[in-house]
Amino acid sequence: MDEFYLGMAALLLLTLVGGLWRVLRGPTTADRMLAAQLFGTTAVACVLLLSQVFDRVELSDVALVFALLAAVTSVAFTRRLLSGEEPGHGDN
Repeated sequence: MDEFYLGMAALLLLTLVGGLWRVLRGPTTADRMLAAQLFGTTAVACVLLLSQVFDRVELSDVALVFALLAAVTSVAFTRRLLSGEEPGHGDN
């Protein structure tokens, strides 16, 4: 069963190639943000699978933190978009 979980984790990592392409190519800022959300969701799934493979309960806590960070990032992006600022163009 461990081989199955490791195989699923590898398959999930392969999906990130498509997400990386979307982050780099756009075409809109919302497309890029959704692809970034894909990274967060995939990270949570991979860490949960690895938690099962290595029988480490603390990895489930790490996955929970990743999920919370992904939610906070999504809220921050939405608030910035609704305020009229163009995400990705800071006042540096």
